[in-house]
Amino acid sequence: MRNKPTPHTRKLPAPVPAPAPGAGATSAAKKRPPAPGAEAGAGSGDGKRRTRSTLILALSFIALFASCRREQRQLRHAPQASTRTGGIVRDAELQPGQPWPEVTVRNVAEERAYDLNEGQRLYRAYNCNGCHANGGGGMGPALMDDDWIYGSHPENIHDVIVEGRPNGMPSFGGKLPDYQIWEITGYVRSMSGLVPKLAATGRTDHMQTKVAEQSKKETKK
Repeated sequence: MRNKPTPHTRKLPAPVPAPAPGAGATSAAKKRPPAPGAEAGAGSGDGKRRTRSTLILALSFIALFASCRREQRQLRHAPQASTRTGGIVRDAELQPGQPWPEVTVRNVAEERAYDLNEGQRLYRAYNCNGCHANGGGGMGPALMDDDWIYGSHPENIHDVIVEGRPNGMPSFGGKLPDYQIWEITGYVRSMSGLVPKLAATGRTDHMQTKVAEQSKKETKK
């Protein structure tokens, strides 16, 4: 007997699961190429942020280093400029040869509140108030008015302290460090309002006076 041929069975493919909602859009978005200029726009945005941060940092450093000098404290004192180049007190206008140009020496101690406070302390420590009192004068001339016998420039007062003057002013040259003489010079000039107002010292508590060093004489209207 012949075997009956068995019908050939076809295998159906396995059912494909339906995609989750939104999955097709996500995959399409992943495969979609970026729009022209999108990457460039993102890069320019990052560049702007970096530039802004750099600018803010630079301005912060500038503000830090450009702060007022009145709070600086000089721990190592460099030699001051020569006092022989200007501020010369002359009794006669006539000069031999070419007239000597007047050059005023800059005393940096006048720009720092700490140095002026040191000058105030040294003024009393070296007994300057023994002759000049607290600026009003005594055996020595007053230091709070507009009358300066040897000139009111910083180099004039510095030379008076270093060299001394006849009729009672001793010479402190070689006795005091030069930076201390410049601090005393700044304080002496502060008494008559010749230094920046913000750096000038205040009166000590035990002194009862009407006008402090910061205040210049007011003109009556």
